[in-house]
Amino acid sequence: MMIVLIDLVLMLLDLTYTIISAMVRAVLGPRLKSVDGQLCLITGAGGGLGRLFALEFAREGAELVLWDCNTEANEKTAERVRELGCRAHAYTVDLTKRESIYQTADRVRKELGDVNILVNNAGVVAGRRLLECPDELLERTLLVNCHALFWMTKAFLPQMKAKNHGHIVTVASTLGLFSTACVEDYCASKFGAVGFHESLTHSLLTEEGVDGVKTTLICPYIVNTGMFAGCQIREELQGLIPPLDPLYCVQESMKAILADQQMICIPRLMYFALVSRALLPWEANVAAYRFMGGDKCMYSFIKTKQQVVNGDVKSS
Repeated sequence: MMIVLIDLVLMLLDLTYTIISAMVRAVLGPRLKSVDGQLCLITGAGGGLGRLFALEFAREGAELVLWDCNTEANEKTAERVRELGCRAHAYTVDLTKRESIYQTADRVRKELGDVNILVNNAGVVAGRRLLECPDELLERTLLVNCHALFWMTKAFLPQMKAKNHGHIVTVASTLGLFSTACVEDYCASKFGAVGFHESLTHSLLTEEGVDGVKTTLICPYIVNTGMFAGCQIREELQGLIPPLDPLYCVQESMKAILADQQMICIPRLMYFALVSRALLPWEANVAAYRFMGGDKCMYSFIKTKQQVVNGDVKSS
């Protein structure tokens, strides 16, 4: 019993320290670390948030390892990074195949050395209703958005642990915290990404000698990259929660990464939704969800994502 009481007191002290530290950081601003000269690998670097992450890390002086399935787009990102005076190395990788990940990871280690920062950014969505979506597209979403996280971590975490130095970033989504209609594949994959990242973080925290390996979970609201073109919540509330500007999203994410912040929701309003889901009854959250138009927000997206070609519905 005495041991339990001692552990309880230690937990309360740790909680108090965490709260006070957070308050101090909120007032004074976080202390940002340097990534100058660090080897940073970004998946999905060919465009969207991946390209912006590459440029932001380049401005911080990092050396970039760029992974994407689109060779041409990935090379364009590499060119942009080099224009900033930083080294960039582009690799064509199929994240749906673990063999491709492991083989390319071996190439990176042999050619460049150990990766210090891993940004799991790549993501896809089928853009079909569940019963209308081919199994191949459903599987692709889960492989890229979720399964690849396991394979990427297995490929690069051992070297980070051996050196007690590294950082794993998971770009998930607020749709991995609470779902919406019509994009079952995406929501499920991002729920998986959040669960994997949290489990990984807790595992690292329990291990001795790996306190230098950091993690950051990024959960942005819908970002205006075109991935969810047409998605919109209730018209009267669109000014309150507009789609995020991609550069703003990445810059806020970078602040969290450089501050070794374990999680960030963008915008901060999304934290309220997270707390609401945890504390309020299911029915109350469903009512709020419908009030905001979340039950229908993806209808326009589904329509804009599809087009009829020769009588067949194909992804645009």
